[in-house]
Amino acid sequence: MDTYCWIHSTYTIPSKLGEKIGVCFVLFFQAMLFYVPRYLWKTWEGGRMKMLVMDLNCPIVDEDNKCGRKKLILDYFISNIKNHNFYAFRFFFCEVLNFINVVGQIFFMDMFLGYEFTTYGSQVLAFTEKDPLNREDPMAKVFPKVTKCTFNKYGPGGNIIPYDGLCVLPLNVNSNYKIQGL
Repeated sequence: MDTYCWIHSTYTIPSKLGEKIGVCFVLFFQAMLFYVPRYLWKTWEGGRMKMLVMDLNCPIVDEDNKCGRKKLILDYFISNIKNHNFYAFRFFFCEVLNFINVVGQIFFMDMFLGYEFTTYGSQVLAFTEKDPLNREDPMAKVFPKVTKCTFNKYGPGGNIIPYDGLCVLPLNVNSNYKIQGL
């Protein structure tokens, strides 16, 4: 029941149906931003690493053949030590793009989630110092604690019987509260 509820469907709050939801656009935007550095590198790299390694990563290559290939690669690097600077520059450029992308995604997701994570550390510190009976978790505004779903199961007569399930998210790692069969 828990697996079904978390994976397939949950109850929708009717009052929230009119709000703007841009999750699909956010995911598309993120996918495009992560794809650009990969596309650039795949285009610029052109299979050079695969050609250079020459199946050395294959586990069935015998040691004599492997040593010969390693010597060939080493000789190539020694003779062409300064000929691939532009290739290295493009690699580092793609790595810098990846780093900028990841840092930008952190701030973008914070903006998308209502800037709840910018001050999360200070909110947690304030949360831990409050009276345990009168405090509110800082993430209660962002993530739900309760979900409801309907689970259809065949009954003893062969007909489908709907079961409503209410699943409560765990409060900590060691607790898992749930109420089923409502």
